[in-house]
Amino acid sequence: MTGKDSPSLGPASQYYISQRLRLHYLDWGNADKPLLLLIHGGRDHAHNWDWVARAFQSEYHIVVPDLRGHGDSEWARGGMYTQSDFVLDVVQLLGALDQYPVAILGHSLGGAIALHYSGTYPETVSKLIAIEGLGAPPEVVDRMRGTEAWGRMQQWITSMQGLAGRRQRCYPSLEEAMSRMKQANEHLSLDQAHHLTIHGVARNEDGTYSWKFDNYVRALGPYQFSEDDLRAIWGRIECPTLLVRGTESWASDPVEDGRITAFQNARLENFESAGHWVHHDRLDDFISCLRAFLEE
Repeated sequence: MTGKDSPSLGPASQYYISQRLRLHYLDWGNADKPLLLLIHGGRDHAHNWDWVARAFQSEYHIVVPDLRGHGDSEWARGGMYTQSDFVLDVVQLLGALDQYPVAILGHSLGGAIALHYSGTYPETVSKLIAIEGLGAPPEVVDRMRGTEAWGRMQQWITSMQGLAGRRQRCYPSLEEAMSRMKQANEHLSLDQAHHLTIHGVARNEDGTYSWKFDNYVRALGPYQFSEDDLRAIWGRIECPTLLVRGTESWASDPVEDGRITAFQNARLENFESAGHWVHHDRLDDFISCLRAFLEE
């Protein structure tokens, strides 16, 4: 059975502390099984992994955090959401669980966090899967890094000032919020869009609905890891690594752009008819691929 149709008990909500923030995670039980950590992407939430979690619930101890500023986790004081902060949160969560080694699956921002953690603490990771976690294509990164440091600082300040005046968007109904979810990913079925929406919004006092994520997560910090830094981090990853990409996504092919050469033991799996959210767009095929990789 896949996560679409396997009956099972749902996860338990738990909390832990990192940098004085109360952060939420889902624990799917079976604490005596190997730990599998699932990390969602930006402006997403832990329940986006529910279908994958159900498919592997009986074989692993699955833990799924809501990143700071997302889902049911607290928003960061001051509105700072750096890669380093997210990695620290993962360190704190895994320290609280104290169950090593861990297999990690991350998507987009979550994939980048998984890669950074695994390169920092390679001895603690058994398997690593990153769905489009390498960031923007190299040519886009080059343009961004071509800006002088003072220019990046100005851009960041302007962005933060703009976000300070930006209010959470309110939707009159769940149906309208769900419609926006479908616009973001046209591959979603109605059931998927409904599930992601009900877990991704909060009801306001006036009866409208707003997304749970903090608008400040949209800001890109002025200081970014250089290509050499990223390659050095990726090069420390010792475990088998699976890089996943949807051929209809904006993400570039890491074999063609050469970034896969930074890894010791990585291979690429391209999924046709899939965009950025491969684990939603090609759920059954992704689960089959993931299972084969984890069982190797």
